[in-house]
Amino acid sequence: MTKKQPPEAGAERPPQGPPEGEPVTAPPTAGSFGDAAGEMSDETFEPSEAEAPLDAGGTPPAAAEPAADSPDAASADGLLDEADLVAEARQALAERTADLQRLQAEYLNYKRRVDRDRELVRENATYAALAPIVEVLDTIDRAREHGDLDPGFQAVADQLERVVGQAGLVRFGAPGDPFDPQLHEALSHIGEDPEVEVTTAKVVAKAGYRFGDRVVRAAQVLVVDPADD
Repeated sequence: MTKKQPPEAGAERPPQGPPEGEPVTAPPTAGSFGDAAGEMSDETFEPSEAEAPLDAGGTPPAAAEPAADSPDAASADGLLDEADLVAEARQALAERTADLQRLQAEYLNYKRRVDRDRELVRENATYAALAPIVEVLDTIDRAREHGDLDPGFQAVADQLERVVGQAGLVRFGAPGDPFDPQLHEALSHIGEDPEVEVTTAKVVAKAGYRFGDRVVRAAQVLVVDPADD
């Protein structure tokens, strides 16, 4: 009996057919009707929006509203929050603006009050300094009534009168001025004068002085009355 030799390594084996006695069936080809039917059976059929079922009235159902946690709802909430923040910011800005305007008005009023008080203090100090000098000016006037002044003393008198004038001291009162009780002090009545129509200062004993609107000293005068018709 002859032994079969094993196939050599690398040698091709002949194709083996089906066992004897079994029928031969051909494998299904790609794209055949059987494969398409199998794929269709595996898919789930879902109607599109155009093919959505109608209700009893024959109209398609209304689209569902977006859920509260949907992106559209979140966007709407965000817009509302932003509008509230803008309104609050505008209200806060209006309040701060009103506060600043009130503070500015209070500061301006305070500044005016301080400036007025400072000016009043300056005037009071100047008035207090000039008031005693009035007596010195009276002495100079009496010295002039007795004749010309010594050249040295005349220079001092002129300089003093110039300095007090620059400080705001004004001399007033002259013979012939209508009598004003706020500016003149009547020492005596010396009769009537047909040349005057009102009570008039006929003689000035001492000149008057004022500083601004304040009278430092009223002029001391002798007055005459108009003559009776």
